[in-house]
Amino acid sequence: MAFPNTDTTRVACAQLTLDVGRPERNRAAARTAIERAAAAGAEVVVLPELTNSGYLFHDVAQAASLAEPLHGPTVADWTALARRHRLVVVGGLCERDEDGLIRNSAVLVDPQGLRAVHRKAHLFGSENEFFVPGTEPPPVVDTDVGRIGLMICYDQEFPEYVRALALHGADLLCVPVNWPLFPRPDGERPSEVIRVQANAATNRMFVAACDRTGTERGVTWTGGSVIVDLDGFPVAGPATETGDDLLIADCALASARDKGLGEHNDVLGDRRPELYRSIISSTDPQEEEAR
Repeated sequence: MAFPNTDTTRVACAQLTLDVGRPERNRAAARTAIERAAAAGAEVVVLPELTNSGYLFHDVAQAASLAEPLHGPTVADWTALARRHRLVVVGGLCERDEDGLIRNSAVLVDPQGLRAVHRKAHLFGSENEFFVPGTEPPPVVDTDVGRIGLMICYDQEFPEYVRALALHGADLLCVPVNWPLFPRPDGERPSEVIRVQANAATNRMFVAACDRTGTERGVTWTGGSVIVDLDGFPVAGPATETGDDLLIADCALASARDKGLGEHNDVLGDRRPELYRSIISSTDPQEEEAR
């Protein structure tokens, strides 16, 4: 299996309207979006967080009833489409893992099949009522279009976690998200989008964050899907708050392997890990110093 040998990779974020408790409807919306992205020449398609299930569960029982194993219908759908159109699909999944635990997960599939699963490590709001957090670093998958990293929504608000992925060689970070709409000053971008831009620039890698849109059980979603280049500038989006949207950007992913900033600086090479040890190993630098 080989993808076309081109200098750029066409990346798509398929922003969707999803409904909690309607997995068949959600899978159909995802299928349509992937087909549409493929018709536009996309080689990587990113879908929102919890695409199969929706987000605002009534209770634990509902979350459990919507959870699927990795060999379930949603991943099977995405794998079939990846093979048919010779592309990479990254999407969020309400997963029942091999131990029966309910996870907020993201998967990466390509024509080879399921390549990676990431279980959300940083749970937001009431998510800990429904999900067991992941305990592993975010994966980086060496695909035929480039090295793709995975994490989910709130995960990418922790700079150390994102940096770990950059250190493992990710060219593109794909982030399925569900961003609730929070108040912000007129004319300002959502702060979530600004953090995506910061992560891209500080690690010199591309980031594709795919949000959802619409309203679910009284919560309106930001609809801020965005694709950002390694300098931190949006190359597609941010999307609008209403309506399904398909963002497309051609990204020279291999350029993310050059971490240089001009002749004298390198965003990874200039690091001084000995100065950061305390914030990684302890929340109290004085405690760390006393050891």
